[in-house]
Amino acid sequence: MLMRNFSTYSLILIAGICSITAKAQDSWTLKRCIDHALEHNIQIMQSELGAKLSKQDVIQSKAAALPTLNGFATHSYNFGQTIDRYTNQFAKDRVRSNNFGLSSSVTLFNGFQTINTIKQNRFNEMASRYDVDKIRNDVSLNVAANYLQVLFNQEQLEIARNQLQITLQQVNKTKKLVNAGSLAKGSLLDIEAQLATEELNLVTAENQLDITYLNLRQLLELDINEQFRIVKPNISLQEEIKVNTTTGQVYDAALSTLPEIKSAEYRMLGSERMLAIAKGGRSPQLNLSASYGTGYSGARQDIAGVMGSGYDTIAVTTSGESVLSPSYTYQYETASFNEQVKDNMNQTVGLNLTIPIFNGWAVKTGITKAKIGVERAQLDIELAKNTLRKNIQQAHADAVAASKRHRATEKTVNALKESFHYAEQRFNVGMVTSVEYNDAKNKLTKVQSDLLQAKYDYVFKTKILDFYQGKSLGFK
Repeated sequence: MLMRNFSTYSLILIAGICSITAKAQDSWTLKRCIDHALEHNIQIMQSELGAKLSKQDVIQSKAAALPTLNGFATHSYNFGQTIDRYTNQFAKDRVRSNNFGLSSSVTLFNGFQTINTIKQNRFNEMASRYDVDKIRNDVSLNVAANYLQVLFNQEQLEIARNQLQITLQQVNKTKKLVNAGSLAKGSLLDIEAQLATEELNLVTAENQLDITYLNLRQLLELDINEQFRIVKPNISLQEEIKVNTTTGQVYDAALSTLPEIKSAEYRMLGSERMLAIAKGGRSPQLNLSASYGTGYSGARQDIAGVMGSGYDTIAVTTSGESVLSPSYTYQYETASFNEQVKDNMNQTVGLNLTIPIFNGWAVKTGITKAKIGVERAQLDIELAKNTLRKNIQQAHADAVAASKRHRATEKTVNALKESFHYAEQRFNVGMVTSVEYNDAKNKLTKVQSDLLQAKYDYVFKTKILDFYQGKSLGFK
């Protein structure tokens, strides 16, 4: 018996020490928890990277409307017979050649595909930004739910401590009554059994609180060794709690604020631009191109010198005399690199018109698929709105049910408090058995837990309704 009492006092002492230590630790408000989660959540980081990629698509589509400019240079050797491009003669030996140049092109018209691509990527970028906001909202609601669960378990633990202390006091009173002969020893055994049960309930409540703290810590991406305790806000409910908004009011406000609706709408606009791009494939395309280049060929030979080599007979007169002509020997050398580069300069400018006639139904198939994409985007908007409407209706119904449950449970708590107080007085004078006393106490404990559950259920559901209307999740 002494060991049992020592164990009970130890539990209460440890709980008190933990409470003092918690107060000494760095405390986190709901707003701080949400801000920290939004800054460190990996899903949000991934979504933000996706939005950055979408931004780059916009930049690239704008740059695609600008003229291209590319330079090139080649250095090659040819072995065997070929027609040299600079001398237009057959070359049989090894020939070195170089080519240098610049080329540029710009699309003058392509059925407005470039413009529509820019618009599509802009809409997709806006949708991706709202996707980031959607994930941020989900994380915020998840943090708020876990935060309130910690608060609930804290109060549940407090109820368990209070009930344990009440039972401990009753054990001491019962001992005195048993020793005085006013009660049978069986009553003491029943109360001690109740004490053991409530010691277990206290340990269970502490474990539940530790688990919910762990869940919140993991959601915030906090190190397991970092001190972490939340601030307990003053959550006071009005005497007559009720939901003051209708589902229609909340839904109308949510349509203009929630990012999932905006994201679906921008993706719809993007799919319409995709259809315009596909239809642009039916139009002719006009491109302007220009180039500027030069080159060098080892097959080009220039005359380096002339030497007389005598006379050659080129004809005979009627009188038999020979007609002579001087003959020359020419010396050749490969034209210099700088000279050839200067002489071989060339420029070209041209227009290229492409008229689509038949391309294996690629354009027609692309248009059909784009139309399907528009229809799917329309359905996505309707689905997002329907999901939002159902979530609001469910949250509103849950809030109303929680408010009714809280009012009914509160009346039950008040009635059972009076009943337990009466049973306790009668038990102290031996007018009721320990079984009846424990039954009254257990009923009170359960209904207190039910009241606590209804309270936090109502708080969370009303917070969701406020959040849908663009209000803050924090507590004042």
